[in-house]
Amino acid sequence: MEITCHRDLEINREARYLPASTYNLAITLLSRCPTKHLFVPIRSMQYMAIIDSEEFVFIDGERKCWIDIAWQNFKPHVRDALDQPVAYQAAYYRDNMSVIMARLQSEFPAALQALINKERLEGPARIINFPAKR
Repeated sequence: MEITCHRDLEINREARYLPASTYNLAITLLSRCPTKHLFVPIRSMQYMAIIDSEEFVFIDGERKCWIDIAWQNFKPHVRDALDQPVAYQAAYYRDNMSVIMARLQSEFPAALQALINKERLEGPARIINFPAKR
């Protein structure tokens, strides 16, 4: 299946920080996805998040293939520990997105958590032995 997303002209851009738990969970889920594109339904908002290695885009269910907000330019490499927030840029393609952005901050992590709770584990855990370094 192929999905084409469109963008209007960028209206605004701001620097933000994403909590480490949200970023780490999104990247973990993406790494398990064979298509390298992760679709995260945010049912409470009627939005869809599409995650790839470069950005997270958010599409309103009413506007279908038009991106409202994109989270871009993630900088996980500048943090000193995995539990520190990740800097990124939020690009806005529609006016008055502050309310939507505020809701995404709480609803997106919940949607990621719902998605990981649905994942099936592939068999029992196993121990991998590494050869001793000499």
